[in-house]
Amino acid sequence: LILLACGSFNPITNMHMRLFELARDHLHQTGQYQVIEGIISPVNDDYRKKGLVSARHRIAMAKLALETSDWIRVDPWESEQETWMETVKVLRRYNDECCSIDFDERDSSVLGLTQWAANKKWRENKKKCTSEVSFLVIIQVLPELKLLCGADFLQTFKTPNLWKEEHIKEIVEKFGLVCISRAGSDPAQYINESDLLTKFQHNIFLVKEWIQNEISATQIRYALCRGLSVKYLVPDSVISYIAHHNIYTEESERKNEGDLLQPLKLH
Repeated sequence: LILLACGSFNPITNMHMRLFELARDHLHQTGQYQVIEGIISPVNDDYRKKGLVSARHRIAMAKLALETSDWIRVDPWESEQETWMETVKVLRRYNDECCSIDFDERDSSVLGLTQWAANKKWRENKKKCTSEVSFLVIIQVLPELKLLCGADFLQTFKTPNLWKEEHIKEIVEKFGLVCISRAGSDPAQYINESDLLTKFQHNIFLVKEWIQNEISATQIRYALCRGLSVKYLVPDSVISYIAHHNIYTEESERKNEGDLLQPLKLH
């Protein structure tokens, strides 16, 4: 299984990375999934969110933050498109990419009986068998893709004109969600209040964060604008990058002020 997180990451925080760890633990504990990769996809600048700094900086900060991870990576594809695109289109792109993976020896250690493993086993059997005909069923496992998010993400489905109904349906039906709870949020209630989410609740994984961690990127930016320390909330490498490029200022917080979010303009 592959986890994809879309969002601003403005800037990336320790909590963003914790979401992936929590989700992986939960999915492994079900005994039904093995998480093989996590992908962070920062939103395009054209999203027009207030205070959204250049994707160039957001990508660079995410890369620095993920240097210590051996399974999560940042992908700039979404941010490099000519304009903002709906989340469902980003999911489709990564789903197409996942389904065209060429499995090799490296994958055999995590994905079970792949083509490589099957061929190896066939060669072993061939040595043992002389007059017998040996049959081997080759099972090629393609990973699933699920959208990773905070539980309050479910609440945004109710925001008028922010989401298309058919896009919500495709996300929860075809891909599925892994939602990490936050203090004060009740994701189960969000699901119960929606006929569509209730219908596909089997494809929505709710993960409880027992050690509450309420790091907010918005609050991080406010602290930086005031010259306050954000050490231990954001990786040191990211803090150094922010300071070196003087990214978060009162001026940057006014960027896109008064603009409508791009999806609200389109819908």
